[in-house]
Amino acid sequence: MINLVAKISSELGLKEFQVHNSVKLMFEEECTIPFVARYRKEMTGSIDEVALRDIRDRFNYLTELETNKVKYLKVVEEHCKKSPELMAKFPELKAKFEKVETKQELEDLYLPYKPKRRTRAQIAKEKGLEPLLEQILAQSSSITDLLAIARPFVTPADSTVEKELRVVDEKSALAGAADIFAERVAETAELRSLVRQISLDSGVLVSKKIEGAEALGEDGEPVKDKKMKKTDPTKYQNYFDYREPISKAASHRVMAVRRGEAEKVLRVAIDVDAERIVNDLRTSALQGRSMSPEVKDWLNSVIDDSYRRLLSPSIETELRLSLKQTAETEAIRVFSENLENLLLLPPIPNHVVMGVDPGLRTGCKFAIINETGKLLHSTTIMTDLGDRETNKTASAKNEVARMLKSFDVKYIAVGNGTGSREIMRLIAAVLKEQEMHDIKRLVVNEAGASVYSTMDIAREEFPDLDPTIRSAVSIARRLQDPLAELVKIDPRSIGVGQYQHDVNVTKLKTSLEEVVESCVNRVGVNINTASYKLLSYVSGIGGTLAKSIVAKRDKDGKFKSRKDLTAVTGLGPKVFQQAAGFLRVPESANPLDNSSVHPETYETLDQIAKDQNKELKDIIGNKAIVEAIPLERYVSEKVGMPTLRDIAAELLKPGRDPREDGSRLMYSDDVAEIEDLKVGMILPGTVTNVTNFGAFVDIGVHQDGLVHISELADHFVDDPAKVVSVGEVIQIRVIEVDVQRRRIGLSRRLEGNKPQQAAAPTPAREGAQSARPLSQNSDRGPLKPRQSQGGSTARGSSSQAPAVPAKKFTMDDLLSKFNQRK
Repeated sequence: MINLVAKISSELGLKEFQVHNSVKLMFEEECTIPFVARYRKEMTGSIDEVALRDIRDRFNYLTELETNKVKYLKVVEEHCKKSPELMAKFPELKAKFEKVETKQELEDLYLPYKPKRRTRAQIAKEKGLEPLLEQILAQSSSITDLLAIARPFVTPADSTVEKELRVVDEKSALAGAADIFAERVAETAELRSLVRQISLDSGVLVSKKIEGAEALGEDGEPVKDKKMKKTDPTKYQNYFDYREPISKAASHRVMAVRRGEAEKVLRVAIDVDAERIVNDLRTSALQGRSMSPEVKDWLNSVIDDSYRRLLSPSIETELRLSLKQTAETEAIRVFSENLENLLLLPPIPNHVVMGVDPGLRTGCKFAIINETGKLLHSTTIMTDLGDRETNKTASAKNEVARMLKSFDVKYIAVGNGTGSREIMRLIAAVLKEQEMHDIKRLVVNEAGASVYSTMDIAREEFPDLDPTIRSAVSIARRLQDPLAELVKIDPRSIGVGQYQHDVNVTKLKTSLEEVVESCVNRVGVNINTASYKLLSYVSGIGGTLAKSIVAKRDKDGKFKSRKDLTAVTGLGPKVFQQAAGFLRVPESANPLDNSSVHPETYETLDQIAKDQNKELKDIIGNKAIVEAIPLERYVSEKVGMPTLRDIAAELLKPGRDPREDGSRLMYSDDVAEIEDLKVGMILPGTVTNVTNFGAFVDIGVHQDGLVHISELADHFVDDPAKVVSVGEVIQIRVIEVDVQRRRIGLSRRLEGNKPQQAAAPTPAREGAQSARPLSQNSDRGPLKPRQSQGGSTARGSSSQAPAVPAKKFTMDDLLSKFNQRK
């Protein structure tokens, strides 16, 4: 049995007490990760949520591994009980099972005993041909005539043996023995590991265009009706003749070729050094065996068949699955980081906001909300939105001006969809003509607003509103508080991911929900204004209890203190412990109820106030008093220095919103359409999505531009997320415009300087660890990179299969990236 705590602490570089206590808190005491990270720092050594999730994931993995060992060993033991010879081997087998450290190794060991469909080898065993194989192996050095050895195993003509169990001749007997040996080779854990490792080292991901590939419908059949949804094969043109070592294949390229294969545009395979594999397989399988030439040739041919028929397809499937898992993990990571940045955009609270959902054909939808997000007024305005002033445009201006004055609007949030630039021009004209210089107009990412408008929560909030007006309300609220509004929407609909529709739905959903949970608890939630959807992400609460809290609030009015929460049906001491510190009650007489200070430390704060001879309200916000508090005096078994430091920080700025002030974009009126763009223009833009190959930027022309990774900075960039984030406002230079295809190439290098190249990598030593494991979620383990074979000249090495070059940035690249992103 593996010491799980010691193993995890070694893998993650943590102390054993940190892992032990974290596991105890999360699994035995059922504490949430936000709670443990924020309020149990003494026990965990102040590790953050990321480390806690790593501990949780590795503990779950290793626990499941140990459970499977026990289950599989029972099956193996039952199998070994069939004969004394097998039972004698069981202790050795058991030791091998117990030493296993990955699920892949465990499955390899278990494979010979795993229930399977009737194979050629099993049929041969049923015909009684296994003794023939054992005789050949035992007498391998002296046999000169294999047919003679096989002759006694041929079924006599007058035998009463059933037809399907008869052995018709010597060749059939040898073929059956070969099938048994081939399966034995394919199911030997050490040999599978050998083939897998060489395949990893030499494997090259290859894709080719399927000749005659047409525009295909969702059913994979050629599309004849032009109105039907279809796949354009040309968007995969970068992969029509693509080769890249699997150890270096970027996740977005793996996802791209997989999608092209699914849409029947590409034929995908993994090429490996088969010659090297077969040679090493022969050497290992026949090691130490003395053989006559005839037996050696026969065994070699059986090993070749074993690799070609059994091992090669199986290992390729494993490699493709591992590549998929690696790519999925990276895609989910990118989506999660983008979502976090979007959710933590700075709010603009306590102001009346006008939300505008632009529309050219159906009109622009306007919704005005008060300081708390309550709808005050809504309407739809038809306008020409052109450069020429018309009666319709004049009427629209008058109506907008009337609404701005009547409701004392302070901010205007305009969705960034079709018509955004045009309605912004109209609003700008109104503000200028009416001299409303104090009103600010900003652009808001409207992704997912239409999804929200038809959701149950939207219908519950606004049962009588048209869905298009609900979208305008959502846009306005996103300006007031992006987090509170965006949590209502399925994160997958927000559109800040990379191939999110191709990844494992369950894994994506879990990861994104954890991001939302982390953001919500980091910011804190006002218990008296939060929707049940927002409350459901608070540590320990969940959907059902969140609805109970809202029902209690609607029935009895606002909560007056955190303690009032205990009156909510179903909210017991454990839930209160997990949730209380993240809930804010501004109306409470106790100022600590509107801070992140947990109620379990209120007694310590009372003692500090008493020792200072001051009221708690006089200490809060007083920097001189707070910094003079001798915190070490209040250290106890329950409260340590990490918690006391957090308390002191909270006393300085109680209830502070951790979301920092950030810039919001106001477009230039000089550019409204893609036709207005000129190479060399420098414009402001908002980052809408960050991927492994670059960042997409909204510059207000109804089509995001792509800043390729090579154009993100004047220096070498290996990860776009290190230099840009979703929601960030940046200055960009237009470097390519394709009006026909509506593709835009952008650069952050405003002076056009070439990025500095990364330093040449130091040649790897023989057997040195690769810096990049094949799969973060694979059974090779996130902390055990595969061993690279430095200096290998095998087919499929990087010198013979170069990766897709990233130095040249062409419009074809843009086209491919844009289309794959959809």
